[in-house]
Amino acid sequence: MASSNSPAYVIGVDYGTDSVRSLLVDARTGAEIAQAVHYYARWKKLEFCNPARNRFRQHPLDHIEGLETTIRKVAAHVPAEQIVGIAVDTTGSTPGPVNEQGVALALTPGFETNPNAMFVLWKDHTALAEAAEINQKARTWGGEDFTKFEGGIYSSEWFWAKIAHVIREDEAVFKAAHSWIEHCDWVTLLLTGQDLATFKRSRCAAGHKAMWHESWGGLPSEEFLTHLEPKLAGLRSRLFEETYTADEVAGHLSAEWAERLGLTTNTVVAVGSFDAHAGAVAGEIEAYSMVKVMGTSTCDIVVAPTAEVGSHLVAGICGQVDGSVIPGMLGLEAGQSAFGDLLAWFRQMVEWPLHHVLPHSKVLNAEQQVALRDEMSDLLLVELSKAAAEVDPEESAVLALDWVNGRRTPDANQALKGALMNLTMGTNAPQIFRALVEAICYGSKQIVERFEQEGIPVKQVIGIGGVAKKSKFVMQTLADVLDRPIKIAVSEQAPALGAAMYAAVAAGIHADVLTAQRVMGSGFAETYEPNPARVADYQARYEQYQAFGKFVESATVGQSEPVMEPETPAITSA
Repeated sequence: MASSNSPAYVIGVDYGTDSVRSLLVDARTGAEIAQAVHYYARWKKLEFCNPARNRFRQHPLDHIEGLETTIRKVAAHVPAEQIVGIAVDTTGSTPGPVNEQGVALALTPGFETNPNAMFVLWKDHTALAEAAEINQKARTWGGEDFTKFEGGIYSSEWFWAKIAHVIREDEAVFKAAHSWIEHCDWVTLLLTGQDLATFKRSRCAAGHKAMWHESWGGLPSEEFLTHLEPKLAGLRSRLFEETYTADEVAGHLSAEWAERLGLTTNTVVAVGSFDAHAGAVAGEIEAYSMVKVMGTSTCDIVVAPTAEVGSHLVAGICGQVDGSVIPGMLGLEAGQSAFGDLLAWFRQMVEWPLHHVLPHSKVLNAEQQVALRDEMSDLLLVELSKAAAEVDPEESAVLALDWVNGRRTPDANQALKGALMNLTMGTNAPQIFRALVEAICYGSKQIVERFEQEGIPVKQVIGIGGVAKKSKFVMQTLADVLDRPIKIAVSEQAPALGAAMYAAVAAGIHADVLTAQRVMGSGFAETYEPNPARVADYQARYEQYQAFGKFVESATVGQSEPVMEPETPAITSA
């Protein structure tokens, strides 16, 4: 442990969907010293993915290369012995198969190019059927309903559904996989070089996505798992029983990774966590605040005093887990499967001529074509946002649903699809773009309403992430739709900063997460206030959005994940 006067730095490592970034932070002041970002080379080319089938897999080499590259870059700014802690957060649920030594299966001979041997990214929805089966069997098998602390509906985005799907689909992976591990746990295991069987697993990951809960002794019972899928027999005993909060010590850097990173074996490695939960800590979350982590998707994190929530189960969210965000408080998670992704989809649609027509130009040479394509791509969302902000809502009745990647909450149903209505010959691109922005805001409003219907008040909203920092149009629309102020955190890398806070506690620099949050927090850059002139119009359009959603949901054909009606609120706000 560093003395109270000596310099002490920590590194937060944040694995996102497209890239990993490392952030070097002064643990005593919260000053952000250096950051580095690495984009996954294989993922960028969508190797091992099939978007048409909703299959999104990531190769562990992308993760290893990014880990080494980014940490070495930021660590070079201070003496190695002054870096006292590292913590990792990742997307989730992003599980992958490993052998008995904890090596990712895709790093072993014969599995190097097998997508089923890789990490199954959070947005992979190939396990729709398995999720529906978990929901059906959890209610009918005659024992405990293991989904009840997961909001009552298990999603195809989560741990057990993905495992069941892969082992049913791929016999070779089924036979070779000794165990499975969440991405945040695997990177932490990699850094420490510990034994897989005794390694400390993340409370955050296990509680929100793997149906782990203390009341039934950890993971779902062997009887339930084999009832769900006979191939799961014995896996529970090769996983874990206990889980740990992200402020605890997982271990120290192994000699191998200390050398690879230019650090020392004295560096503490904290237990892993999910990106949204770490980001909520950096966003200075407090009781009954909602931190919205806004990127490709959203995660909406709320914390509440455990004693005030008691045994009440909040329906249709992504779990309620003691200590998953701040130890000693209940962490509740919700979110949208597409947020920035919906706007990126529209940009790709509009850019189609740049990629498929422009190469046939006889006016511009190849170099000019590349320059024009890059310039147009950079300007497109900026100009669309400007034009969309000028659209008079009374002149455009275009309405959209934000379910292009399914619906995460409230009431998970990844079989749902996006939709547009009220198109006319006069409809233009800015009107459609505005409708898409409104749709992601209406989806956010549904989440806020679900929490409050369930007796969990949302007393303030805090925005972090790329969309929160970059799009004033989206954030103002969100404030108007929610009819609430939205505070924007200063840090450009909030999840990495939150991970650094966890690392500072694990390394003994701060006594607890609340202290680290108070000392290392970066504050807020600005606040978006709702425009009273817009609120009533958006409320009317929100009601149309809800009616449109009910129609599309009733007409959706395909494998769906059952919807539960929310329970009557059982607690009152504090």
